[in-house]
Amino acid sequence: MTQKKGSCRWEVMGDCLTVRQDDGSILTPTADEIFSFVVEGKQSPSLPECSEEELGRIIFSRYPALLELRIEPGPGDIGIQLAAVAVTENSEFAINDIRTRHADHIVRDNCWYPLIRENLEEIQGFLERAALDNPGHLSLRQFLSLKSFSTRTHSIRDLTGRSKFTAGDLLDKTQELPEKFSGELYPYQMEGFQWLRLISKEGIGAILGDEMGLGKTIQVIALLLSEMKRGEHFSMVVAPGTLLENWRREIGKFAPVLLTCVHQGADRTGFPSQLRNADVVITSYDTLVRDISMFRQINWNIVVLDEAQAIKNPDTRRAKTVKRIPRRVSLAVTGTPVENQLRDLWSIMDYVMPGYLGDLSTFLKQFGNDRQGASALEPLITPLMLRRHVVEVAADLPPRIDIPQILSLDSEGAEDYENLRNEINAEYGEAASLVALGKLRMYCTHPFLINPNTGDPVAVSPKYARLIEILEEIFSNRQKSIIFTSYTGMADLLVSDIHSRFGVFTACIDGRTPIKERQNMVDRFSGIFGSAALVLNPRAAGTGLNVTAANHVIHYNLEWNPAIEDQASARAHRKGQALPVTVHRLYYEKTVEDVINTRILRKRDIASAAVVGHSGDEDAADIFSAIRISPLSKGNES
Repeated sequence: MTQKKGSCRWEVMGDCLTVRQDDGSILTPTADEIFSFVVEGKQSPSLPECSEEELGRIIFSRYPALLELRIEPGPGDIGIQLAAVAVTENSEFAINDIRTRHADHIVRDNCWYPLIRENLEEIQGFLERAALDNPGHLSLRQFLSLKSFSTRTHSIRDLTGRSKFTAGDLLDKTQELPEKFSGELYPYQMEGFQWLRLISKEGIGAILGDEMGLGKTIQVIALLLSEMKRGEHFSMVVAPGTLLENWRREIGKFAPVLLTCVHQGADRTGFPSQLRNADVVITSYDTLVRDISMFRQINWNIVVLDEAQAIKNPDTRRAKTVKRIPRRVSLAVTGTPVENQLRDLWSIMDYVMPGYLGDLSTFLKQFGNDRQGASALEPLITPLMLRRHVVEVAADLPPRIDIPQILSLDSEGAEDYENLRNEINAEYGEAASLVALGKLRMYCTHPFLINPNTGDPVAVSPKYARLIEILEEIFSNRQKSIIFTSYTGMADLLVSDIHSRFGVFTACIDGRTPIKERQNMVDRFSGIFGSAALVLNPRAAGTGLNVTAANHVIHYNLEWNPAIEDQASARAHRKGQALPVTVHRLYYEKTVEDVINTRILRKRDIASAAVVGHSGDEDAADIFSAIRISPLSKGNES
């Protein structure tokens, strides 16, 4: 039916220009239809003829209003909020219904502005992907989603002005440790736990990138225990195979109520139902790759990747497999989130928040592997990475931090060790002495000491591989380390390999070094700006020297007498040291080194680390234990 002119009329309804028909129904013309009618005098076939009386009060702009989303601090600087703004030639104003908006124009203060349809649809798409109905308060997940989009469009602006906004202002500072947590956290560790709880609450992922020695493991264990309290089970820790026992013992120490299962070795289960009996499953990267079909049958709550730089290469089978695990929360724990290039960080972030940094090819085009690229990337990464350095939290720390590195021999190493143990047992039996155990100690130090070889020392020794990982992090922070070993063969290997592998100053002081040259060697080491390593024999260089230039002490093989170890540690941990000293103690579980460690702890407990004599009965008991203990023995669950 053709309507007569004047039977319909133009009206401003809300912030839209509409047409009210004579039957009371409302039409919302497009911006093109309105512009053609008002400016060009052309009547759209889809619109009825209308009275122009209402149009005379409106000023029509030829230039569109551009829409943008603005991420801003919330009221009183608390929280984060989102505003949608229309920017015109001379002014700007907020829009509240942008997600559900159908009209591609807007009327504000009697001024009419067209909108760019592509601009409107892009903004609506961002809101939809961030699960936002309309502007207002932002959750951390929504904030991160919009922040990632902001690098690819001019339609989103981050005005918070604080890259660490989420790690501070959004924390629930009232969050307390779980009741059954057996330990205490330093203030910065408590903040780390609260931050991890925020990440878990949001159901996203994050990188815990604290520097070595700051207790990343204990913060994660507190989180895992808090999740159990909420009834969230079936979490998993994936770590290098050598560190599985370390994780099991640390969880047993700080959260003994958590039931752990170490899924590793030939006797591991093939049934997902058995894994569900544990609160925390601990497995290695290699085992995860082999058993991925089983792991994918469980919807995991939290999956923790320890030493997450293990997936820095996105093209490896390991990295691809890890990212296929069904999980609610993804945590990457690493002291070296960027080892060589920004591509490393992309791969870890692709696990933590899939899609957050876009695909790899787009990422590489957007962020060059240089200072400028890193600076552009930092605002995106910082909200999802908590990284503290020792120097920043030194006031919270004790002057000495002891880190046990409880390692496991691989299957081949365990077999070789067992053969040596059987030989010693057959030859000496009950007549064995501490000296008779020398071959076992040498094998634990490095297989090359038993069977000289010129191959890669990392390939045949999990302990040496772990040492290299520790040094990588120490050197990446431009710090120094002293390494104690009682074997000259090991000292020579360390000096040669560390220098060639890292290109840093590496020297040795042992019984072969003339006494008058020892202090000169220390002075050279101390005078180097940046990374360096000094290999010391605990008897020849364990007393008298002052090596406070190093803030890391590594006991590569343990000594029977705790006094020798303590005097060696005191080379760096003494007056004049400006930083807390981190003492790393590397030893294999279920070997003679495990017995030595137990002996050291027992004697320290009795004598507070004083020089204590020992009885023959004590020696006999320790020797018997060392001969009996086997890395092939079963018993992984607690």
